[in-house]
This record gives sequence, C-alpha cells and structure tokens, in this order.
Amino acid sequence: MHNFNPFDEKPVPIEKTFMDWSVIYPCSYNKEETDAYTKCRIVLMNGTEFEAQWFSRNFSRHCPDNDLRRELAILRRIEQQQQKRISCLKPKNESILEHTITYEQLAVDLTSVLAKQEPNCTVRNALNFALLEDFDHLFRYSNLLDLEYGICPEKLVGGYTEIMPARPTISEHRHPVDSIFPYVNNKKSDILTKLNINIITAAEQQTMNYYMNVAPLYDKSDLGRRLYQEIGLIEEEHVSQYESLKDTTSTWLEDLLLHEYTECYLYYSCLLTECDPCIRGIWEECLCQEISHLHKAKDLLYQYERKDWQQVIPCGTFPQILCLRPNIDYVRKIIATTTGNTQSCSSIVPLGSLSPCAPFFEYQDIMNHDVCCVPSHNVIDARIDCKGKDYRFQTAPNPLPELRNRCEDNVTLARIPECTPSETSVCGTTENCCQCKANTSEGTVFW
Repeated sequence: MHNFNPFDEKPVPIEKTFMDWSVIYPCSYNKEETDAYTKCRIVLMNGTEFEAQWFSRNFSRHCPDNDLRRELAILRRIEQQQQKRISCLKPKNESILEHTITYEQLAVDLTSVLAKQEPNCTVRNALNFALLEDFDHLFRYSNLLDLEYGICPEKLVGGYTEIMPARPTISEHRHPVDSIFPYVNNKKSDILTKLNINIITAAEQQTMNYYMNVAPLYDKSDLGRRLYQEIGLIEEEHVSQYESLKDTTSTWLEDLLLHEYTECYLYYSCLLTECDPCIRGIWEECLCQEISHLHKAKDLLYQYERKDWQQVIPCGTFPQILCLRPNIDYVRKIIATTTGNTQSCSSIVPLGSLSPCAPFFEYQDIMNHDVCCVPSHNVIDARIDCKGKDYRFQTAPNPLPELRNRCEDNVTLARIPECTPSETSVCGTTENCCQCKANTSEGTVFW
C-alpha cells in the first residue's frame, strides 16, 4: 500500500459506481462506543463531498459546453450519493451539540496535523492562526454541552484533545478586509501544499455550512442559538482566509483534477487509519469510486485543454498520508507563542502593532461594544454562575497565565493591546524561518 499512485490504478467504469438504496443508507455508528477520530473522519469526508458539490455546481454554472456539463452532472450525482451515505453514519440519537464537538475536535487536530507537515510558510502561518480560534470554539461549545446537557465533553473527544481557552472568540471578530491571504502559485508548490489548502478549505466550509443551518434548529436555549450564530461568523472568516490561498490562475478543469486527487488522497488516508472495520469498508468503496472520477477528470483535462495530468500534478504518488492523532503539545506551543496575534490585510501581526484607527478596532467596536451581549462570553459566564468555574479538560495549566483563571472569562486578550502581552506574538512554528520574514505578493507575514 506504500507509494500509492491513483493514476496507475485501473478505474471502474463510471456507470458502475452508482449506488442503490441499500448502500446509500448505512448503519449508523454507536455514539457511545465509536472512536472520536472515526467520527472526525466522517465529518471530514462529509465536508469533502460537500466541497465537491459546491465546486462542480459553480463549474457548471460557468461552463457554456453542454457536453462537458453532462460529464460534470454524472460525477456530481455520484458525489451526492457518497455524501448522503457518509452523512447518515451519524446516529439519530446524537444531538446537534454533541455532533458539534466532533466538528471542533476535527478542526483542532486536522489543522494541527496539516500545519506540522506543511512546507509553505504562508500556509502554515494561516493554519496556526485559525487553529487557536477553533480550539477556543471547542472550549465554548464544551461548556454549553456540560451546562445544558450534563454530558462530559472529555468523553466525546476521547481524551485526545484538550479543552481550554485560547484566543478568545470575542477577539476573533475582524474586519472583512483582514481575511484575505496572498494566493499560492500551484506551479511552484509542493503537492502537499496543494492538498492541504484543498482539505482545510473544504473542512472549514463544511463547519460554516453546518452552523449556518443548525443555529435556528438548536432547541435547548436562545443562548445556544446565539453561540452558533457567533461562531458561524468566525467560520465564515476562516473560509475566506483559507480559500484565498487557492491558486486563482488555475483553470476549472485543472481545479477539477486537483479536487478529485484530493478526494482520492483523503479516502486512501482514511482507509489506512480507520479502526472501525465496517466504516473502513466504506472508505475503500469510496476510494474506488474516486479513482474513477480522477481518471475521468484526467481525460476531460486532455480532451478540452490538451493538457496531461502531470502538468497539474507532476508526480501522482501520494505524499505522507493524513493521520488524525493527538496534538496536545503542539497546540500548547502555539497558544504560548501566538495567541496575541491578529490579521491585518494579508499579514499575521501582533495586536500591539496595529494603529488605533485600524479596521480591527473599528469592527470590534461595532460587534462587541457591549461585552455583556457577546454569546461566547455569556456561555462561560453562565457555566461559572451555575457551577463556580468554567469546564476544562487539560493535562496541565493553560500555557498563558492570562487564561488560567477558571472563575472569570478573559475578554481582553488579543482584543485590547494593553491587555495582550507582546511575548505571545513571536514565531510559534520554526526558529529563524526565512520565509516568515520574506515579502509575499501583498505584504509580510510576521510571527
């Protein structure tokens, strides 16, 4: 199974990859017994298939050739069947909020794994920046789960992922102009970078979609509905950040090939790392289907643009597989070194470097001028009022002294300069990183 190249595989005819109802509706997992990372893989692949839909539909809406649109429609229908199958692995008795914990655990550990293996400094900085925000979201939702359901979040994450504050959610609301990074040139990029951008964009987009839809469906409290609203807005920021990294000069068919290659890579990674034999069988079947889709995309690229697949993906052999695993030490390092950062235009900068008239402060004054109305803060306050302190699962005290008080929620760190120590804004990835200091096409990334 090593040195796997999906372009070397013989594809199954596309027409033979359609599924019937007995396959489309699978047996759901047992929420009490299933491993936390199995649940994360399910959310990841559900989001990957959602991305396939979004991309294919936009491609079709910008394509004047009906023959090509029919080819896209065939691929899209099978992707739809895959999505229906994967999404229904979630059991009926798993609440919206329980499922949300899986979403945020995936965001934390997926982002960490991608950042640790990412060779491009700009992309790695973007990953580490949003990592702390998703980590804080896990903390907020966990407090809501404990408060309103009495369910132990530590059990849901399997003890793999810590639950404590990082950059406070209130500090994550930035002006829209501060949510765009320079795009990455695919022709000069490692295949791992191309994969990572596609993967994280799809995953964050799925999280955004989920929160957009479930906010009004959360029936436990207005507090919960408001929390989904707030964090959903932050996820929109994350999608804007990550999708801005995608190469805007790629053609639709080049991008289609990369999408299908990414899906093959993810299903292959899931197949090799899955511990549930039934779900592993689903990953294997989906991989077989995606190999057919990849070969179709390869043929369409040559038919319409006279390009060989190697012009887009020089070597089809997969890089190291994606393996979800605990990242406790890594996350702690990023908390300790980068919590005080924010984004300004295309750069990651220390909050203290902003001018008083920066868009960040203007937007914060609009959104959060009354801290008592901020849902992410209200959730922690409610838990403290009820049980005397916030809920946490941590292996040691928080790396930042400012975040160790469990009886008071911090609403100033990374939002108010005088309350944000400058030492939390140094490079948290590599020492003496020359790329961190190099000018990008739109600005310099500071760590």
